[in-house]
Amino acid sequence: MSSRNNYIEETLYEYILSTSLRDTPLQARLRDETANMPSGIMQISPDQGQFMALLVKLTNATKILEVGSFTGYSALVMAQALPNSGKLVACDISKEYTSIAQRYWKEAGVSDRIDLRIGSAVETLSDLIQKDSADTFDMAFIDADKVNYRSYYESCLALLRPGGLLMIDNVLWNGRPAHKEETDEDTVAIRNLNRSLHHDERIDVSLLSIGDGLTLARKR
Repeated sequence: MSSRNNYIEETLYEYILSTSLRDTPLQARLRDETANMPSGIMQISPDQGQFMALLVKLTNATKILEVGSFTGYSALVMAQALPNSGKLVACDISKEYTSIAQRYWKEAGVSDRIDLRIGSAVETLSDLIQKDSADTFDMAFIDADKVNYRSYYESCLALLRPGGLLMIDNVLWNGRPAHKEETDEDTVAIRNLNRSLHHDERIDVSLLSIGDGLTLARKR
């Protein structure tokens, strides 16, 4: 989890933001409000958000799935990149955090594009599969509890259409997966998933050092 890129020194990172970031005032305000929260570090970095919005446009996505919305920044930037008829299903367990998200989604005029599902994401994804949504999503983004990453990955892969794009956040986890002595359950879950995706023939994959690590996987 990181609200900035952990793998670039501060001066260079500030240069990257100053020469490429096109934050709207609303997006910046949401980031600032979230940054002042005790859990603000869970927010994605602004350069990652802008990159994800660009991917929405490059893939011509019209139907997106998000696992873990927090205060809504990632859903906001992706929903704003969707066409007016686009839809984003957002899964989160917290009414407190998503109440902040809903304020900003409404102010941005994208509430009608976002279908917020409060509850267990494992159950929500299973329900979507059972209700014939498999192979229908253009894009999915996972940024939630790490111990369930494998389950989220399998469900999102089932829900993506062939050629659809899956984005998985925090796959570098502040560098801990690279160190075998790090054995907490979150680190182990991420390490195992990274190893598994490297050899998963169902996808084309690339791991990027943006934010706290972002994996892009295209469903074959």
